[in-house]
Amino acid sequence: MRPAPGGYLRSVPEDMDALAHDVLGIDELRPEQREALDAITAGRDTLAVMATGSGKSAIYQLAGLQLDGPTVVVSPLIALQQDQVEGLHATSGDADLAVTLNSQMSAARRREALTNLGSGATRFVLLSPEQLANAEVLEELAAVRPALFVVDEAHCISEWGHDFRPDYLRLGAARTALSGGEDAEPLPVLALTATAAPPVRDEIIERLFMRSPAIVVGEFDRPELWLEVRRYEEEGPKDDALLDTIEETEGAGLVYVATRRAAEETADALRARGVDATHYHGGMHKGEREAVLRAFLADEVRVVVATIAFGMGVDKPNVRWVFHHAPSSSLDAYLQEIGRAGRDGDAAQAILFYRPQDLGLRRFQAGAGQVDADQIERVATVVTSYGDPVDPACIAEELHLSASKVTTAVSRLEDAGALELLPDGQVAPLSAPDDLEQAVEEAERAGEHRHAYEESRIAMVRTYAETRDCRREVLLSYFGEDYEGPCGACDNCAAGRSEEHDETDRPFPIGAEVAHREWGPGVVQRYGEGQMTVLFEDAGYRTLGVDLVVQRELLKPLEA
Repeated sequence: MRPAPGGYLRSVPEDMDALAHDVLGIDELRPEQREALDAITAGRDTLAVMATGSGKSAIYQLAGLQLDGPTVVVSPLIALQQDQVEGLHATSGDADLAVTLNSQMSAARRREALTNLGSGATRFVLLSPEQLANAEVLEELAAVRPALFVVDEAHCISEWGHDFRPDYLRLGAARTALSGGEDAEPLPVLALTATAAPPVRDEIIERLFMRSPAIVVGEFDRPELWLEVRRYEEEGPKDDALLDTIEETEGAGLVYVATRRAAEETADALRARGVDATHYHGGMHKGEREAVLRAFLADEVRVVVATIAFGMGVDKPNVRWVFHHAPSSSLDAYLQEIGRAGRDGDAAQAILFYRPQDLGLRRFQAGAGQVDADQIERVATVVTSYGDPVDPACIAEELHLSASKVTTAVSRLEDAGALELLPDGQVAPLSAPDDLEQAVEEAERAGEHRHAYEESRIAMVRTYAETRDCRREVLLSYFGEDYEGPCGACDNCAAGRSEEHDETDRPFPIGAEVAHREWGPGVVQRYGEGQMTVLFEDAGYRTLGVDLVVQRELLKPLEA
């Protein structure tokens, strides 16, 4: 399909490689880019999971230039939106090609942007999920008849994801509204993320109402990254070793910690040693956080000690190392965090300073957002009593619950089919009051399921930290990538530990679908150290002794 009459690039070359070169300056498309482009330009919903720096944005940009109508791109941060808009303007030479919509725009500028979208002069509009909660914005965008709906950082929609954002939960309903309603042909959706293990992919697909999507998964391996874990039994020696290593290691780097207090104290300790360091966490004012990010990107500060709040938008090519003061909440998060090192392709280090007791804090944090049956029932009762859509903030105020508790309860009840989350963020009941008890029971089971999954993901972090096998193999197998060590670029392989173990008999090949009589269906992820890891649909990641699996026939091949 072609851009609308009067639109940008009326005579664009049909050849996608030529278009990539002429407009974006890309010499050659990657195979995964081409696969995703073929799917989305054919009108098929598409999920692209590709490592940072592999050109995810180019997929929607090239597709958008070929489709008959504008492309709506949802991105979580204004800074990310502006960077992409400026990049499109710079490479294409067209200052009208893309625009952002945000609350800081004047009414006149907003009207101009929408007029240009309607005429075809502007092909891309980038905005935050909060903007789509505005009924007027949603109506105005639907009126320009978009051809493609893009969700960047799509893992934010998943409670399994490491950067869950409640505002993303509305995007499925927003897509329906932009399509013209439930009776209209759904607007094709392209979901983009740099890291998503199978459970996260499943939730992205479900919550965006994707229909038989094309799932394009690139390679996650970053061979330039050195992977290492240093184990300690006491907190003091671990802290001293971290500070010593930072002091001795050259170049810019990031230190990830588990709490705001740890971020501040570690940065203070580094400055006391003469290291140019500062801290970053979600408790700081927005202006302070932005100043830290600008300074780090401009090489004005060498070390940033941060919580997970420091992540998106950190596109700094010369980060030479990422150290972890404590384990990440999951391997999804760990891969994303260490992926901020070595983006220029040069050698970089990823070192975890590990104490087994640190996993207890992650378990506590994982359980902090859980809701019990009573809280779920109270939320459901309030929603059904209103009858009409209600703002979750009103529910939180009426029940004296935190916003996060209400969001979690709403998500569970939505899973159970008891209510619906609307594009404007309000909640509407779907179940009749008589069905409330059953809906609450289903929501509670969904919560138990998620909690078990969360526990299993923390167990996989322990596996990575304590394995004597190739760490790269453990990390990549978590994402379903079949990789066999030794890699030669982790501490275990360098020390020969990954070669000390006899080759394990494999009763099932990697990727085989199997069934357990208690945990149900699953997929074999990896083998190592006499054990095998299986990702079960209901029970999450489980590690089983291979000998027991064989002797007791714990797993059966899943019938096709």
